[in-house]
Amino acid sequence: MSATQVPPSGGAVTVEPMVQVRGVHKVFGHGAGATHVLRGVDLDVARGSVTVVLGPSGSGKSTLLRCVNELEEITAGEIHVGGELMGYRRDAKGVLHRLHPKVVARQRSRIGMVFQRFHLFGHMTALENVMEAPVQVRGLPKDEARSRALELLERVGLADRVDHYPAQLSGGQQQRVAIARALAMDPELMLFDEPTSALDPELVGEVLAVMRDLARDGMTMVVVTHEIGFAREVADHVVFMDDGVIVADGAPGELLDNPTEPRLREFLSHVL
Repeated sequence: MSATQVPPSGGAVTVEPMVQVRGVHKVFGHGAGATHVLRGVDLDVARGSVTVVLGPSGSGKSTLLRCVNELEEITAGEIHVGGELMGYRRDAKGVLHRLHPKVVARQRSRIGMVFQRFHLFGHMTALENVMEAPVQVRGLPKDEARSRALELLERVGLADRVDHYPAQLSGGQQQRVAIARALAMDPELMLFDEPTSALDPELVGEVLAVMRDLARDGMTMVVVTHEIGFAREVADHVVFMDDGVIVADGAPGELLDNPTEPRLREFLSHVL
């Protein structure tokens, strides 16, 4: 799954994936009531690629994204983003130690995440929502943050809605503000957790159009979605999860048009 580049000298150099997930487990709860949501997941996401994660509800898709973004602490395994071990440091003996929450927050600031629900601040305009994190987290001067926010809102097609509050925006518009807000932190990686599932069908297209634009610009993206058309058109790599494991993965044409895994065939028969 990792990409290679050929330098002028002709020798191949391996390019480190943007995301490396190795042997990741996530267990919620303890004892007899524990739920084993991720069961030894391995995944590479190449830089500049779009990986779409498919699977039924409860398969672990959203939990995987939340673990990559350090919103959930993994039970076992390792996750690297941009070559950096997430959430832990390894001492001289190879033992892992949990990082201080401030360090984890710094790591997380390199990753943009867009959720099913928009989580916008209702008392702030679209412009203020996009400006907030760069000013408060990165200490960007307000004039600079405002200029950048205006650029991003124009990019997502909302230049005429900058002074509107979330309650004055449609669901699709709110989700586009949420995407602009994530981009305002200049992330290396964008994670999308079913970004269109809460939208009315006629609003889905406007959000997917913004995501297609990001993909064309080379943003590394991991997208949990049921939008098979988007996966077929935009994804470089498709992953199918079921019961906490990756059951099948490959190129979109190979996986979606000629599925050999019975569980994947069954899933596609319900969503296509």
